[in-house]
Amino acid sequence: MARTRAPDHETQRDQILELAAAKFAQTSYPSTSMSDLAAASGTSKARLYHYYESKEAILFDLLDRYTKRLMLIIAEVEGASQRRGLNEHETFAELIRAFLAEYETSHSRHVALLNDVKYLVDSQREIVLNRQRDVVAAFTRQLARAYPGRVTAENQTSLTMMVFGMINWTFTWLKPGGRMGYRDFAEQVIEMIDHGLKAA
Repeated sequence: MARTRAPDHETQRDQILELAAAKFAQTSYPSTSMSDLAAASGTSKARLYHYYESKEAILFDLLDRYTKRLMLIIAEVEGASQRRGLNEHETFAELIRAFLAEYETSHSRHVALLNDVKYLVDSQREIVLNRQRDVVAAFTRQLARAYPGRVTAENQTSLTMMVFGMINWTFTWLKPGGRMGYRDFAEQVIEMIDHGLKAA
Protein backbone atom coordinates (compact mmCIF):
# COMPACT_ATOMS: atom_id res chain seq x y z
CA MET A 1 0.00 0.00 0.00
CA ALA A 2 1.36 3.42 -0.98
CA ARG A 3 2.47 5.69 1.80
CA THR A 4 0.19 8.72 2.21
CA ARG A 5 1.67 12.20 2.13
CA ALA A 6 1.42 14.55 5.06
CA PRO A 7 -0.67 17.70 4.48
CA ASP A 8 2.45 19.85 4.68
CA HIS A 9 4.47 17.69 2.26
CA GLU A 10 4.78 20.41 -0.40
CA THR A 11 5.57 23.07 2.20
CA GLN A 12 8.38 20.89 3.50
CA ARG A 13 9.71 20.37 -0.02
CA ASP A 14 9.64 24.12 -0.62
CA GLN A 15 11.64 24.70 2.55
CA ILE A 16 14.16 22.02 1.59
CA LEU A 17 14.61 23.61 -1.84
CA GLU A 18 15.11 27.05 -0.33
CA LEU A 19 17.75 25.82 2.10
CA ALA A 20 19.40 23.63 -0.54
CA ALA A 21 19.68 26.57 -2.94
CA ALA A 22 21.36 28.63 -0.22
CA LYS A 23 23.74 25.77 0.59
CA PHE A 24 24.64 25.19 -3.07
CA ALA A 25 25.36 28.92 -3.46
CA GLN A 26 27.44 28.97 -0.30
CA THR A 27 29.60 25.88 -0.75
CA SER A 28 28.94 24.84 -4.39
CA TYR A 29 26.77 21.99 -5.60
CA PRO A 30 29.59 19.40 -5.96
CA SER A 31 30.85 20.10 -2.44
CA THR A 32 27.43 19.70 -0.83
CA SER A 33 26.31 16.27 0.39
CA MET A 34 22.90 14.99 1.46
CA SER A 35 24.25 15.08 5.02
CA ASP A 36 25.06 18.77 4.56
CA LEU A 37 21.56 19.41 3.21
CA ALA A 38 19.96 17.51 6.07
CA ALA A 39 21.96 19.56 8.58
CA ALA A 40 21.02 22.81 6.83
CA SER A 41 17.38 21.72 6.90
CA GLY A 42 17.56 20.84 10.58
CA THR A 43 16.50 17.27 9.93
CA SER A 44 17.98 13.81 9.57
CA LYS A 45 19.31 12.39 6.33
CA ALA A 46 16.67 9.63 6.53
CA ARG A 47 13.91 12.24 6.77
CA LEU A 48 15.39 14.19 3.86
CA TYR A 49 15.24 11.02 1.74
CA HIS A 50 11.52 10.89 2.51
CA TYR A 51 11.15 14.03 0.38
CA TYR A 52 13.92 13.58 -2.20
CA GLU A 53 15.68 10.44 -3.36
CA SER A 54 18.99 12.21 -4.06
CA LYS A 55 20.87 15.47 -4.19
CA GLU A 56 20.39 15.37 -7.96
CA ALA A 57 16.62 15.19 -7.52
CA ILE A 58 16.75 18.26 -5.29
CA LEU A 59 18.77 20.21 -7.86
CA PHE A 60 16.43 19.29 -10.70
CA ASP A 61 13.30 20.19 -8.74
CA LEU A 62 14.90 23.47 -7.72
CA LEU A 63 15.80 24.46 -11.29
CA ASP A 64 12.61 23.06 -12.79
CA ARG A 65 10.44 25.11 -10.46
CA TYR A 66 12.54 28.23 -10.83
CA THR A 67 12.52 28.22 -14.64
CA LYS A 68 8.77 27.57 -14.60
CA ARG A 69 8.46 30.58 -12.31
CA LEU A 70 10.38 32.75 -14.78
CA MET A 71 8.09 31.65 -17.61
CA LEU A 72 5.05 32.39 -15.44
CA ILE A 73 6.36 35.91 -14.78
CA ILE A 74 6.56 36.53 -18.52
CA ALA A 75 2.98 35.33 -19.00
CA GLU A 76 1.78 37.43 -16.04
CA VAL A 77 3.48 40.58 -17.35
CA GLU A 78 2.07 40.10 -20.84
CA GLY A 79 -1.43 39.45 -19.50
CA ALA A 80 -1.36 42.39 -17.08
CA SER A 81 -0.01 44.70 -19.78
CA GLN A 82 -2.87 43.79 -22.11
CA ARG A 83 -5.44 44.38 -19.39
CA ARG A 84 -3.90 47.75 -18.54
CA GLY A 85 -3.57 48.76 -22.19
CA LEU A 86 0.19 49.20 -22.05
CA ASN A 87 2.13 49.62 -25.26
CA GLU A 88 5.02 47.34 -26.24
CA HIS A 89 7.68 49.67 -24.83
CA GLU A 90 5.87 49.87 -21.47
CA THR A 91 5.42 46.10 -21.47
CA PHE A 92 9.15 45.51 -21.91
CA ALA A 93 9.87 47.92 -19.05
CA GLU A 94 7.43 45.96 -16.88
CA LEU A 95 9.23 42.74 -17.83
CA ILE A 96 12.55 44.18 -16.63
CA ARG A 97 10.94 45.33 -13.37
CA ALA A 98 9.28 41.95 -12.80
CA PHE A 99 12.45 39.94 -13.39
CA LEU A 100 14.53 42.12 -11.09
CA ALA A 101 11.82 41.91 -8.42
CA GLU A 102 12.06 38.11 -8.70
CA TYR A 103 15.85 38.15 -8.61
CA GLU A 104 15.75 40.17 -5.39
CA THR A 105 14.11 37.27 -3.56
CA SER A 106 15.64 34.39 -5.55
CA HIS A 107 19.35 35.09 -5.19
CA SER A 108 20.49 31.53 -4.44
CA ARG A 109 18.09 29.94 -6.96
CA HIS A 110 19.47 32.22 -9.63
CA VAL A 111 23.05 31.27 -8.70
CA ALA A 112 22.09 27.60 -9.08
CA LEU A 113 20.53 28.28 -12.48
CA LEU A 114 23.67 30.02 -13.72
CA ASN A 115 26.19 27.58 -12.22
CA ASP A 116 24.69 24.13 -11.70
CA VAL A 117 22.64 23.13 -14.76
CA LYS A 118 25.69 21.23 -16.01
CA TYR A 119 25.36 18.75 -13.12
CA LEU A 120 21.93 17.51 -14.21
CA VAL A 121 21.55 14.33 -16.21
CA ASP A 122 21.07 14.90 -19.93
CA SER A 123 17.28 14.59 -20.02
CA GLN A 124 16.80 16.94 -17.07
CA ARG A 125 19.40 19.39 -18.33
CA GLU A 126 17.57 19.62 -21.65
CA ILE A 127 14.29 20.46 -19.90
CA VAL A 128 15.89 23.32 -17.97
CA LEU A 129 17.92 24.57 -20.94
CA ASN A 130 14.86 24.54 -23.20
CA ARG A 131 12.98 26.62 -20.68
CA GLN A 132 15.91 29.04 -20.45
CA ARG A 133 15.82 29.31 -24.25
CA ASP A 134 12.10 30.06 -24.03
CA VAL A 135 12.80 32.87 -21.57
CA VAL A 136 15.44 34.34 -23.89
CA ALA A 137 13.11 34.01 -26.89
CA ALA A 138 10.32 35.81 -25.02
CA PHE A 139 12.68 38.66 -24.11
CA THR A 140 13.89 38.85 -27.71
CA ARG A 141 10.32 39.06 -29.05
CA GLN A 142 9.32 41.73 -26.56
CA LEU A 143 12.52 43.73 -27.13
CA ALA A 144 11.90 43.72 -30.89
CA ARG A 145 8.31 44.88 -30.34
CA ALA A 146 9.39 47.61 -27.93
CA TYR A 147 12.16 49.00 -30.15
CA PRO A 148 11.18 48.12 -33.73
CA GLY A 149 13.47 50.74 -35.24
CA ARG A 150 16.53 49.59 -33.32
CA VAL A 151 16.18 45.82 -33.09
CA THR A 152 16.73 43.86 -36.29
CA ALA A 153 17.16 40.20 -37.21
CA GLU A 154 20.92 40.84 -37.31
CA ASN A 155 21.31 42.42 -33.86
CA GLN A 156 18.44 41.03 -31.80
CA THR A 157 20.49 38.23 -30.23
CA SER A 158 23.32 40.50 -29.14
CA LEU A 159 20.91 43.14 -27.81
CA THR A 160 18.93 40.55 -25.86
CA MET A 161 22.13 39.16 -24.35
CA MET A 162 23.16 42.72 -23.50
CA VAL A 163 19.95 43.13 -21.51
CA PHE A 164 20.53 39.84 -19.69
CA GLY A 165 24.12 40.92 -19.06
CA MET A 166 22.78 43.92 -17.17
CA ILE A 167 20.25 42.05 -15.04
CA ASN A 168 21.45 38.45 -14.65
CA TRP A 169 24.57 39.13 -12.58
CA THR A 170 23.02 41.43 -10.01
CA PHE A 171 23.48 38.70 -7.38
CA THR A 172 27.22 39.38 -7.46
CA TRP A 173 26.92 43.00 -6.34
CA LEU A 174 23.34 44.20 -5.75
CA LYS A 175 22.27 43.20 -2.26
CA PRO A 176 18.79 43.55 -0.76
CA GLY A 177 18.83 46.38 1.76
CA GLY A 178 21.88 48.00 0.16
CA ARG A 179 22.31 51.60 -0.95
CA MET A 180 20.55 50.84 -4.23
CA GLY A 181 17.43 48.72 -4.34
CA TYR A 182 16.41 46.34 -7.10
CA ARG A 183 13.51 48.61 -7.97
CA ASP A 184 15.84 51.57 -8.46
CA PHE A 185 18.24 49.46 -10.51
CA ALA A 186 15.37 48.32 -12.76
CA GLU A 187 14.68 51.96 -13.60
CA GLN A 188 18.37 52.51 -14.39
CA VAL A 189 18.36 49.53 -16.75
CA ILE A 190 15.24 50.82 -18.51
CA GLU A 191 16.80 54.29 -18.80
CA MET A 192 20.02 52.80 -20.18
CA ILE A 193 18.16 50.79 -22.80
CA ASP A 194 16.14 53.85 -23.80
CA HIS A 195 18.90 56.46 -23.86
CA GLY A 196 22.33 54.93 -23.22
CA LEU A 197 24.92 57.23 -21.67
CA LYS A 198 24.75 59.86 -24.39
CA ALA A 199 24.61 63.38 -23.01
CA ALA A 200 21.22 65.02 -23.36
